[in-house]
Amino acid sequence: MPDPAADKRAHLLLHGTSQPHAFTAHSPGGGKKKLPERDRQAHGQALRGQLQELEAAAETAAASQRELALESGLGLQIEFVGQPDVELAFQSLADDRKKIELLSVRREGDVTYANVFVPDGGLDHFERYVADYLEEKKGKKGQALDHKALLNTIASIRVAELRALWTDDPGLLPENPDEAFWWEVWLPVRSARQAVVSDFRKLAERAGCVVSEHQAEFPERTVLLMYGSQGQFTQSVMLLNCVAELRRAKDTAEFFDAMGVEEQGLWMNDMLAKAQFAPAGTDAPHVCFLDTGVNRGHPLLEPLLAEPDLHSVNPAWGVDDTANHGTGLAGLAAYGDLTHVLGETGVVQVAHRLESVKLTPDEGSNEGDSKHHAYLFAEAVSRPEVTAADRRRVFASAVTASDYRDRGRPSSWSSMVDRMAADVDDAGQYPRLFVLAAGNTRDHGAWMTYPDSLSTNLVHDPGQAWNAITVGACTNKIDTEHDSLVAIAPDGGLSPYTTTSMTWDPAWPLKPDVVFEGGNVAKDQQGATGMSSLNLLTTNHRPNERLFTTTNATSAASAQCARMAAQIMAAYPQLRAETVRALIVHSARWTPAMRQMYLPANAKPTKKDYVNLIRHCGWGMPDLDRALWSAGNSLTLVVEDLVHPYGKDDKRGVVSRDMNLHALPWPKEELEALGDAEVQLHVTLSYFIEPNPSARGVSSKFHYPSHRLRFDVQRPLDASTEDFIARVNAAAQREDEGDAVNPKDTDWYLGERQRHRGSLHRDVWQGTAADLASRGFIAVYPSAGWWRSRPALERYALPARYSLVVSIHTEQTEVDLYAVIANKVAIVV
Repeated sequence: MPDPAADKRAHLLLHGTSQPHAFTAHSPGGGKKKLPERDRQAHGQALRGQLQELEAAAETAAASQRELALESGLGLQIEFVGQPDVELAFQSLADDRKKIELLSVRREGDVTYANVFVPDGGLDHFERYVADYLEEKKGKKGQALDHKALLNTIASIRVAELRALWTDDPGLLPENPDEAFWWEVWLPVRSARQAVVSDFRKLAERAGCVVSEHQAEFPERTVLLMYGSQGQFTQSVMLLNCVAELRRAKDTAEFFDAMGVEEQGLWMNDMLAKAQFAPAGTDAPHVCFLDTGVNRGHPLLEPLLAEPDLHSVNPAWGVDDTANHGTGLAGLAAYGDLTHVLGETGVVQVAHRLESVKLTPDEGSNEGDSKHHAYLFAEAVSRPEVTAADRRRVFASAVTASDYRDRGRPSSWSSMVDRMAADVDDAGQYPRLFVLAAGNTRDHGAWMTYPDSLSTNLVHDPGQAWNAITVGACTNKIDTEHDSLVAIAPDGGLSPYTTTSMTWDPAWPLKPDVVFEGGNVAKDQQGATGMSSLNLLTTNHRPNERLFTTTNATSAASAQCARMAAQIMAAYPQLRAETVRALIVHSARWTPAMRQMYLPANAKPTKKDYVNLIRHCGWGMPDLDRALWSAGNSLTLVVEDLVHPYGKDDKRGVVSRDMNLHALPWPKEELEALGDAEVQLHVTLSYFIEPNPSARGVSSKFHYPSHRLRFDVQRPLDASTEDFIARVNAAAQREDEGDAVNPKDTDWYLGERQRHRGSLHRDVWQGTAADLASRGFIAVYPSAGWWRSRPALERYALPARYSLVVSIHTEQTEVDLYAVIANKVAIVV
């Protein structure tokens, strides 16, 4: 089987699969090996010779240090290499009285390496060790004083080179010695901290490196940042002798945000040198921001944002960003969190481009009533489409109302989003994909009651829009970089900034749909506060003053979601907007922290528990690889189709018309062979409704959407396909008559009663492979909507497009399920 990490195969895009039907512990073993026996004389003489060779290097180093007038002391750094698969007795290498300092220890494979600073004249300390070893020295009482326990674990001793000081992931050290990047340099304190720092700065400057003015001090180390290449670093042995260890700069937003503009420029230029951009005039997808404008003069944005692609709903506002909001979101949509991107060694490839419409002159929400919002939003969408009508784009907006009084009910603003997503004016020919921020909690007092605050701070208008992807915020940022402050949210938990739909009426959609990184908040006994180290790094709106700034909350989360949508559109240019939405949500998974927060620890979660989890966390954090690729044991089928949900009968008026039955090409024999192996079946159904917010009973789930679709999967109890069709018909009839569907398939997370909210339905079934083998069909069928109940509007004959995404996943790798299924279907890649 292929390596799971490298097993990336295009999803199976199925066509013509539907038939319309009339719708009435692995534990580590082994242990440490015993101290190896060595030929004492041969081994001792070899170590003695190596130490004698080091004497010459130490004398040269001391002479150079005196010539440079270094203040931190003379000496040489040497490396002890351990015996393979033997624990090096590195603790015995240090001697505080002689100022011999153990600087760092690392392990590569089965070999341990230790770096030790030996002051001028200190090598004789180890030479005496070797002499005692060769003489088999004993004490007066016959006890061994020959240092055998140390020397028998040493394979060799040599001058420490740069790679010997590298204690980070070896893969983070560039192969090209001339590639400049930011280093995290850990300096010893010795007896004079600032003298060591001063010497290092002096030597680094001589080597042509740039050292950050900021430093972090710990009891035995000083940490600072340096920009330069390995070639520059290794020009001087003296520079290496000042260092305890080297790592790739640990990129936090606070680190970048605290830099001066010149230092920021070095990071940016390094990144630009490795960047590959989609040029203007190509068919690349675009992320169009409806926000406070974007300043395209930023060097990171200019290659992705053409001058004609800057718009404003009010020409008097201009197109520039004066609020320091839209420019930051554009940076995230282009690159993601720059905290991570700036330190990457590989190519930075951006296959999408940007557009901007200034929807509001200020961050957050517009002034005025919701009708004004709806109008401005429609105007904002139309501006770029006039300029480039045929362009593939995803619209992203983090502008929300300042309150959440709608509590899930459609507003004019959210209804406008739904209307434009469904492309009502052109009969659904050109649907649009919208990504909306869920809205933020910025109440410091509420943060102190986290996580209870999450249940009472609700998604803001227009985040209740059915057809949009509504994005909440989670966080993996927990390092406050301050001993007195702790992060409020746990690693992988919901961000304190986010909002939820916990207290919405159950009829309304399950929102948010997904969550992305939105930063964290810190607290102490006095209260809560935001801070740079817990934020995301992005582009500053005034690049002449500062190139980088930080941002957070659901605005930042929604920008990252828009980026992912554009990446999917670039990889699969033929996919519909409904399908891109489905793939994002379908790829999401809950983190352990999310599950711990909202699912019971010692009992099987109920369907109510899962609803509670989703109304807080959506379906979790999306994963780009999962959205783009299948694998041998985890494959995804993508279906794009349409159904005629309603039709007119001469006697009965407008009635339900068709349902589609999709055959699932499961490899029945292979699944049955896996027997009781656990399998997960993920199903996501995505479609866009035409809104009718003026309909009577606006709070009713039946009257706002034009149509509603449902899905159901064949069960083992369905003796035949006809029995399955009959069961679906009966269930839909009961629902139409107000009788809640009685779910009998208990292995779904949500089930039929809970999953059909809004216009995106997802559910997960968990069972055995043998059980899945008998589930060979999925039905997509209609339910009530105003196209049927309002016949005078004459919309009942319209078809309804939908996208169906189905995945199966098993931990078993004996059978390549992807290959088997690919042979059973017609594939278009």
